[in-house]
Amino acid sequence: EHHRYQGHDVVDVDIPCEWEGWFFQSPARKVLWCFLQPAFYALRPVATNPKPLLQLEAVNIAVQLAFDAAIYHFMGVKALAYLVVGTLLGMGLHPTAYHFISEHCVFEAGHETYSYYGPLNAIMYNVGYHNEHHDFPNIPGSRLAQVRAIAPEFYDTLPYHTSWFKVYYDYIFSEHISPFSRVKRFPQEGNEAAKKAL
Repeated sequence: EHHRYQGHDVVDVDIPCEWEGWFFQSPARKVLWCFLQPAFYALRPVATNPKPLLQLEAVNIAVQLAFDAAIYHFMGVKALAYLVVGTLLGMGLHPTAYHFISEHCVFEAGHETYSYYGPLNAIMYNVGYHNEHHDFPNIPGSRLAQVRAIAPEFYDTLPYHTSWFKVYYDYIFSEHISPFSRVKRFPQEGNEAAKKAL
């Protein structure tokens, strides 16, 4: 629903909760929010817009828990902690995870989605081509650069990032940017399709 109902409160679970925006305001707390972002991405949908558990999802959870139990049994708590900490670092504080902030935080009024055109796209499967991805979500990442090349008149005039590190620095230290720096819509106001997605 993030692509179809981007920014719609509750329906788009990519939107931070009210308490996230209220609590994570200082630089130290924003760093903590970035570190814990994988947990928010995993748990926020369960809290804000829970869906019925499908049979294959239940099987997936059972398999994951079985593997976790096996890792704990054969390798101990340190091995299990390694996986958790690795996930938190890899999706939270690692430089390639800064794209989570660069994609939809409002850095320039009137624009809610930003692309990143920099060298890290080469190792990140072109995840930086985010405007292109939202325009054509079914095009694989390997082809998103071609979308921009084919239609530069649609993308060259949009604001974009060239450094994820600068995005992260600005996010942490600017008092004008926080988890609240997102365009938020309300599905109850005239959008019947979004209401049905609830």
